[in-house]
Amino acid sequence: MSTSIQDVARAANVSISTVSRSFTRPELVSKTTREKVLHIAEELNFSTSRSAVALKTGRALRIALLVSDHLRLWFSASVIEGLNQVLHAEGYDLSIFQVSSIEERKEFFEMLPVRRNADAVIVVSFDIDSKEIAQLNSIHVPIIGINSVLPKERGFSASVNIDDEQGSILAARHLIALGHRDIAYVRANRDVSLHFSVQQRFDSFIECCSHAGISPHVIVADESENRIAEVVTQLLSLEHMPTAVACQEDGIAIPLIFQLMRGGFAVPGQISVIGYDNSTYASDIGLTTIAQDPARMARKAAEMTLALIDGETPEQLYVTEPARLVIRSSTGPAEPRP
Repeated sequence: MSTSIQDVARAANVSISTVSRSFTRPELVSKTTREKVLHIAEELNFSTSRSAVALKTGRALRIALLVSDHLRLWFSASVIEGLNQVLHAEGYDLSIFQVSSIEERKEFFEMLPVRRNADAVIVVSFDIDSKEIAQLNSIHVPIIGINSVLPKERGFSASVNIDDEQGSILAARHLIALGHRDIAYVRANRDVSLHFSVQQRFDSFIECCSHAGISPHVIVADESENRIAEVVTQLLSLEHMPTAVACQEDGIAIPLIFQLMRGGFAVPGQISVIGYDNSTYASDIGLTTIAQDPARMARKAAEMTLALIDGETPEQLYVTEPARLVIRSSTGPAEPRP
């Protein structure tokens, strides 16, 4: 018969919460009590349990994951999958905190003191400021960023980023090389406080076009159900329909292609479309896009996280993955204007 946490608490003559804190927050339990609980746990053959491993090592065996986007989306889901592939095999669980509004953001950092039972914090696609970094540092665990803005400057312990500047330049130069001069850029309408690396995508794309004497039309896609239809309406409302549309992410580009074709436009005959991500279905629809691999990035971040928890220093703390242009059938030469 297996030993339960209640058995350990009864034999040690302490409360269940004291045993639990010994596992997850040993700094709140006196050394004498903790050693007593450890001794009882070993006597009761509790050492084979996950909790006992945490007790012996002083670790929670838990990683806090702070995400700024919907978990159902391709990037977030891929990151979670990649992290779990590495961390689960090492006995770690993920505690996921989704922050998609200013209110949720405030609540997370206000509740931070009661969330100290984690061995590291991984921050995904979240532009946290120096004050919030200081709050994270107060729990004295490694902080690892995935697609985080200025990770070294803002005090992250380590990070893995896609080179969004390079990726956006590749996208802009591809369209320019095809002869496109009337270009639109479609970006999402995220709360300004939650902007992450996509801001770099936008800035770099606009700057590259500017150097070629091109001023792209900027269209904002809100978070409504009809956002792509509204994007098409904005495109049609321009003085001239652009010959090319660059999208902040494939999640905009793929449905936009369907909406344009449904509206009678030939893609790429009349209008070219380029995305960013190389997400699910990008290949199936023939979308030209900038490729990144969030699952691979997450696995790398997880390996760095484990090393930092063990007190080791990874060979490279701040990794930038190169972007890659994948040319498919959704882009082509600009049609001459009549």
